[in-house]
Amino acid sequence: MKSNENQRRNFLKKSSLITAGVLTAAPLVTTAHDLIPQESTDAIDNEHIYVVGPMKGYSPQVGTLLSMMNMMRYWVIGSVKNLTQKQLDFQIDEKSNSIGAMLYHLAATERAYQMSTFGEYDKDYIKTSKEWEDKWALAQNLGKNAREKIKGHDIDYYLDVLDKVRNHTKQEFAKRDDQWLMKSTPRGFEGKPTNNYARWFHVCEHESNHRGQIKLIKGRM
Repeated sequence: MKSNENQRRNFLKKSSLITAGVLTAAPLVTTAHDLIPQESTDAIDNEHIYVVGPMKGYSPQVGTLLSMMNMMRYWVIGSVKNLTQKQLDFQIDEKSNSIGAMLYHLAATERAYQMSTFGEYDKDYIKTSKEWEDKWALAQNLGKNAREKIKGHDIDYYLDVLDKVRNHTKQEFAKRDDQWLMKSTPRGFEGKPTNNYARWFHVCEHESNHRGQIKLIKGRM
């Protein structure tokens, strides 16, 4: 028994030394030379798309978050960029959403988080905002009404909507620092403390969820 305990202690000691060595040998990317170049506001920097880390023009954590969002958006666009209008409108059944509707939904969701985290509305704004009701509510809620009305557009239409919303996100991210990203409210997701980092990470993983649905629908065409 004592032998096993000694082996465990030795293993933990060696593991801690290895971890310390790795952290020392591979520091976080913080030098100006290693920062990901800030892409133009109308395009994703494809050359650095698989480098997750700080970006020029943004605070370290904000830039890292944006680099993950860029990678996910790159994958989404790659899945839909060659689809025809007919394919964008295709539904597996009468209760399913089309790929076109889901793309608009992604833009609407990002717009909702812009409004809530950039201070662009008070708590009742979405309920009373004409902009939200006219442009985003249908896509955000999806459902039968959206299935009937969000159709007849080519891929450029949806990519333009996504780009305009994302460009606003980039502009606002550039104005904010890591302290803002860590700022939390006492009642957010599931009524629990939630910070802006968690909210914007949700925007990213939300795209991942719908990308999976997009791939499923494409496979059923």
